[in-house]
Amino acid sequence: MIQYSVGMSLGPSSSIESGVAVREISTGNLIYVDKLFSMQDVQLFFDNYSSLKDSIFCISLPWDNTMMEGKWRVLSKPYQLIHSKEDEFLNRDNWMQRFATRGCELFSKLQNDGVEIVRYETYLTRLKLNLYSNFKERSSADCKFLQSALKYEFGFDLLPTNMMPVAQLEAIVGCLLAEEKLKNKTKKIFDFRGIDVINLM
Repeated sequence: MIQYSVGMSLGPSSSIESGVAVREISTGNLIYVDKLFSMQDVQLFFDNYSSLKDSIFCISLPWDNTMMEGKWRVLSKPYQLIHSKEDEFLNRDNWMQRFATRGCELFSKLQNDGVEIVRYETYLTRLKLNLYSNFKERSSADCKFLQSALKYEFGFDLLPTNMMPVAQLEAIVGCLLAEEKLKNKTKKIFDFRGIDVINLM
């Protein structure tokens, strides 16, 4: 029986922090929140986490931040729509790859071992949960807004008053989405490397 929801906000590289949060579903209390950096840190977390089969894991998709050269920089990944005329825009330097494949092998292995893992896209999930602000994404004001909304709208009363790292806050969003999946209130929006990417209905 699933007793814990685990959210993980995965950074696109080891230079950008990843966050992890574990929430006990029955009480609604956060029992563990931490920052991770390298994939070795992520692997160590899973190796030392004793309740793999009693948890549902919701792991974010990190943006692929690979820089492109010349004119392909103009068609920068996060800002251009992917359309059906792919023959006009050749996929040079893999510019159409929106998400990084970091950690995919580890997560696939865990899923094959019977661990329940889903992925989520942070921006889309925040929109569905009404947690998206008008501030620049991941700025100080955006972090403060997200922390306040989680504290007062979603009952995370024990969050500190000082500002938490954004990766930890996004990991808590992953916990919320994982619990909504257990209530059958989510849907699959696409598949990424063999693992379902979900969002609220």
